[in-house]
Amino acid sequence: MKVLMVDTTHGGAVLASEFSKKQGFEVFAWDIYHTLSSEEKAALEDQNVQLVDASFLDKYSQEEFKNPPETNTFGTGKGDESFSFESGGSTIFDGGKSGFEANPLRTAKNDELLVVAPVHCNIPYPVHMTHHEAVRYLLKDRIRVPVIEVTGVKGKTSAVAILKEIYRDENPLILSSLGVEIVKDGRVINLLKDISITPASIITAWKLAEEFSQKENFRVGLCIFESSLGGTGLAEVGVITNIAEDYSIAQKKSCASKAKAQMFESKLVVCDHDSYQNIYSQSSNSPTLDQKTNTYSLQEGSNLTVSHVNYGLFKTSFLVNACDLKTRDGKCINTSFECSTFAPADYHLENVLSAICSSLSMGTHPETIIRGLERFKGLPGRTSINNHYFAAHGGVRVFEEINPGINVTAVRKAVNMIQEYEKPALVLGGSYGVTCEEIDERSLSKYLEQVSKEITVILTGELGRSINDKMNSKLIYHSQIDQAVNKARDKGALNILLIFRSNYADLRRR
Repeated sequence: MKVLMVDTTHGGAVLASEFSKKQGFEVFAWDIYHTLSSEEKAALEDQNVQLVDASFLDKYSQEEFKNPPETNTFGTGKGDESFSFESGGSTIFDGGKSGFEANPLRTAKNDELLVVAPVHCNIPYPVHMTHHEAVRYLLKDRIRVPVIEVTGVKGKTSAVAILKEIYRDENPLILSSLGVEIVKDGRVINLLKDISITPASIITAWKLAEEFSQKENFRVGLCIFESSLGGTGLAEVGVITNIAEDYSIAQKKSCASKAKAQMFESKLVVCDHDSYQNIYSQSSNSPTLDQKTNTYSLQEGSNLTVSHVNYGLFKTSFLVNACDLKTRDGKCINTSFECSTFAPADYHLENVLSAICSSLSMGTHPETIIRGLERFKGLPGRTSINNHYFAAHGGVRVFEEINPGINVTAVRKAVNMIQEYEKPALVLGGSYGVTCEEIDERSLSKYLEQVSKEITVILTGELGRSINDKMNSKLIYHSQIDQAVNKARDKGALNILLIFRSNYADLRRR
């Protein structure tokens, strides 16, 4: 069977390599963004992967594309049914008309072409399988431990970091935008830094864990995977943290919420209440989805809520309330318990709730969750307090929000948080090309013009320069982050919020 792997930039090279190792496949790869190095091309060709361009697909008639390979349905991973989501008259995600079962060769013909492409890729040809589905096909018989998958517009990395603390004693394998890690005997070991969270990175993470296990006396007990734009269906519990801003993908032909609907291929799904009610519950399959979904919210009306919240700079305490919360083993939980952890603002607490709801859905005991939350002190370089700056500069605190996918909603929430503290200031900036997500610079510039009347605002980096160019009243600008932060301190700020659109790996080099 012929397989065309589209987009070698976002994991297609890994997928093409894996398909080339399976019998019965003739594998082609399309470097649609022209990013493959000569070494990477040679490595693929050594595995008998044939590199092609757009002209390759022109050889196939439209009639052939109207009839994809007769390979039945892909199945639904851990779930029981295939789902098709529709909202506002348009299909959000069809989980039962693409892909194939464990043995695709039983019905597929050798001359048929299976087109595999990421959900964000817009090509003028029918796509039979997404990259997420390809990962499930390649790993579903290899991963024999529980899996939690996390996607969402905001809070993915933070939720994974909290889950890592909750499951620290269970030898977890963790994939996040911060890297691939395992925890052995309570000690975190980094296997690979600076990795993307494309679905194919799950394969990379699992292979690294297999290699580590062969060298060390180690066995993975649980997988926690952060994934962009959806889930693979490998998970017992799939998590959609939120759809804070439903940004467009595939050259504006689709959007984030549609892609992330793939997470409903998981056995159980955890989703923030607003996203579920406003988007996913509107589908024709909502009665079925309700049976496999747990929601969480700061307000009442969800399966998991909070009360008696006491926010603090370093520790926030609260009461968790679970109502009719479903677990992966078919039980229903109604309970409440007290927790405390690092969550200085409501949007931090929402990330914490996503991790708690996920853990309870897994059937994890509340005491284990409570201990894990107590260990969580923030995510260095993402959401944390820079204690080094505090010690070196006479008690001036810097709240760091370093995120490659920062958007206007996140900025508003963070500014609301810093305004609760004495003499606040905002330092905002960043780089381009760190994520596929777009940021609405005009909306952000209008907001900053408004908030600059209330607190000191200083811009930095490429993003800061571009925003300043769009503003009617120019703000203070420094090209270097450290200079911008020091300027805020010189203007009398005691609590500085640093929002920087970047990968933390890049920021560490400053």
